[in-house]
Amino acid sequence: MYSEIQRERADIGGLMARPEYREWNPELIKPKKLLNPVKASRSHQELHRELLMNHRRGIGVDSKPELQRVLEHRRRNQLIKKKKEELEAKRLQCPFEQELLRRRQLLNQLEKPPEKEEDHTPEFIKVRENLRRIATLPSEERAL
Repeated sequence: MYSEIQRERADIGGLMARPEYREWNPELIKPKKLLNPVKASRSHQELHRELLMNHRRGIGVDSKPELQRVLEHRRRNQLIKKKKEELEAKRLQCPFEQELLRRRQLLNQLEKPPEKEEDHTPEFIKVRENLRRIATLPSEERAL
């Protein structure tokens, strides 16, 4: 038995270790190597093939990862937004601009009707006032 094991190992050349369970009992179920589901997926294989082709052609993959590019894009947008706000603030610092803005706000407030106060009153009070007006009108005006 020992000589058989040595012959098998000589055939392999000692590169691979033979599992010991094969020598114990031939009736045992031999385990199979599990497949990696990522490597077995078709999309992974296609991606790997595409990367190999690009490598052979010398086409470089983007030097920066996608996350880093997105973060840089956000930072750039934030800086641009901040600069716009600073320019707007500097523009409004002029006393003439400030006075114009204040007068525009006053005009807007004056143009708005004072309906805001009436909006806070409950609906039944408005209806009651309308009924009083109708009741106090002379009968000739109601007919019109």
